[in-house]
Order: sequence, then C-alpha cells, then structure tokens
Amino acid sequence: MKASRLWWHVHHWVGFKLALFMSFVFLTGTLAVLSNEIDWLLQPSLRVSPSSVGAEPDWEKIVASATAYPGIRQIQGIDEPTAGAFAVKVSVIRDDGRYGFLHVHPATGAVQGEAPWVGAQRVLRNMHRHLNLPVWIGVPIVCTLAFLMLVSLVSSLMVYKKWWRGFLKLPRRRDARTWWGDFHRLAGVWSLWFVALIALTGIWYFVEQLGADAPVPRVAISKEAPPVAPGPIEAGRRFAASLRAARAVDPQLDIQSIRFPSPKSPAFVFEGAKTAILVRPRANAVWTDAASGRVLAAFDGTDLDIHQRISEMADPLHFGTFGGYWTKVLWFLFGGLLTGLSVSGVAIYALRIGRELKQATPLGLGIRRAWHGMARWRWLALALVLTAFLMLPTLLAERAG
Repeated sequence: MKASRLWWHVHHWVGFKLALFMSFVFLTGTLAVLSNEIDWLLQPSLRVSPSSVGAEPDWEKIVASATAYPGIRQIQGIDEPTAGAFAVKVSVIRDDGRYGFLHVHPATGAVQGEAPWVGAQRVLRNMHRHLNLPVWIGVPIVCTLAFLMLVSLVSSLMVYKKWWRGFLKLPRRRDARTWWGDFHRLAGVWSLWFVALIALTGIWYFVEQLGADAPVPRVAISKEAPPVAPGPIEAGRRFAASLRAARAVDPQLDIQSIRFPSPKSPAFVFEGAKTAILVRPRANAVWTDAASGRVLAAFDGTDLDIHQRISEMADPLHFGTFGGYWTKVLWFLFGGLLTGLSVSGVAIYALRIGRELKQATPLGLGIRRAWHGMARWRWLALALVLTAFLMLPTLLAERAG
C-alpha cells in the first residue's frame, strides 16, 4: 500500500469512527465561546444600557446593594460585566442553601434580578469540558479527542498534496459529493492553525488532569487567623478597607473579579489584568485579610514560571477570550468551521457510498451506510453524547440546596 493511501485510511478512520462524538464536542465548545451572550439573551435582568455604565464598576455600590439584598446567606464572589451591555454577576448562597446569582447594575449598584446557578454558560461549559460527568472522568475522555485531532491534522497534510494552493479554491457545484469534498478541503486549510491550537491546549488539559497542573498563586492562611463571619452584612462592612488597601498596593491592577471570605479562607481576593498577556485574572491578584484590611500578598502574572505560564494561557487560547469580542467572534467562526469539518467528512463518505450503489437518493442511503460503517465505535460515540444529556438533571440539581 502506498504511503499516501495509508495516510488516507488513517485520516478517514480518525475523523469518521467517532464523528458523532467529535461533532458534539466541537459544537458545544463553539457555543460555549459565546455562552455568556446566550445567557444575556435568555435573562433580561443581565442586560443594561451601555450608555448608563462607566469605565469600571463601582464595586462599593455593588457590594452595598448585594449585602443588603434579602434572603442571602453568603456572597461568594463578584465578576465584572462581560461587555458594556452586561450587568455585574454576584455569586451568592441563599438562606435555603441554593446557589445562584444576583445581577447588579455596574454604575448604580441596583439589583436588577436573580438568576439560577445553572444557565446556558454552565450547561455548555460542562457538556463540552466533561460531559456532565465527574471532572476526573469526563475531562480525560473529552481530551482524548485532542490526540485524534493532532493525528487528523498530520494525516490531512500528507493526503492533500500541495495543500497551500487550496486557500482560494472555492467549492465546485458539479454535484453534492464534489461540493462537500471541496468544502472539506477549503475549511481544512483555513482551519489548520485553529485545529493545531485546540489540539495542543486539549492535550495540555489532559496532562493537567493526570496531575501535572501548575500551582495557582495563592496565600496559605494560618489556622490561627481570627475567623471572619462569611455573612453578607459583615463582609460588606469590611469590604471598603480591603478595596482601598488593594488599590494602594497595586494601583495598576484592573480588577475583574473579587472573591469574598469564606470559612476556609478569611480573605478578600482581588483578581484582574495587568501587563502580562494570555493569563487568567487569578495570575494578577491582591489578597487582603478580611478582618483588618491588611494586604497579605500581591501577585503579578509576569512573575510566573514557565509551567505556570503555560497553564494560565491554556484557557484564553482555547476559548479566545484574550482579545475581547475581536477574538471571541473569530474563535466562534472557526469553531463552526471545525464542526463543519467533522460533519462534512461524514457527508463525503455518505454521498460516495450512495453514488457507488447508484441509488436515486444517495444521501439518505449513504447516511444509513455511514452509520453502519462506523461499526461498534458508533455505539461508544452515541453513548458519550447521550451521557451528557442524561447527566443534565444532576447538573441542574447541583447546589440546589
């Protein structure tokens, strides 16, 4: 067998046998990129007029409103608005034990409404990341696709000779089989960088789950430290002093997230952005003692070692969050192309089989033949997809009190 034919068989096997599962992971990941925006569409209280907000949230007003809101046992944290038309999300635990969110206007501090713990963002994230299974089981299963993506990438370059000439070759409309084949090659060459990026970050997630995750910058709180009641009134009363201390010790920190004291960690944690690029907000942080407002530690993303830097850049690169909507929309579009690559591979096989059998309706027959052609792998792929849906009730019940 010629080498090119062998590579074709490898490419076909990798992309075809688990196509159902692969398409599902690609699609949920694509939607997860804009999942906050989906919540914005579904939850009216999350919306604000961009003209009514300032350059940054008024954290003191937000905390004052949230702490005075009835029925709240504990405030867990606050996240800045996703964009100018978004409210601030305050993560809370209610008196009845249910977890949820308050939507607060960034400038006025007015509470606009409540939201459940599970929304579109959490459903899509959990489905894509670990199929709603326990993380230690689901993440490695999903991340095995990253290895298959890498094999598919290499084999495609071996099969598609002189692939660099294909960037401007539009799909021909001679017949369905030709169009899908041309689309597959066109989408493939334009998506080469994206496939490589998603595969490499997916492999990194797999490695992290096996125990190679980098340590997160944090402060070890002494067990002798005076306990601080995590109740909202007490936390709100002490917040202003910690905010002033954090701004004084690190005036360059653009605060994006605030974690509130808890029984395990009696500290406020102010996280955000500075000069380091491609890091999560937790890489730049100021920790303050909730009782006294004293600064416990300040972390800068530029001080991370190589291991930590790789770990911190994985999420921004995987979901395209590092450049705002400029990169998020680009990642969404290429995620759609990636999903289209998986679907078009099956369509090519189905149409080829139907044409070989000279049937009047080649696609319908081809799909049935393709389903059988996946052999026993189709049952594994179907079971994994169904698992994500069957585990939804568990997700919906999570932290429901």
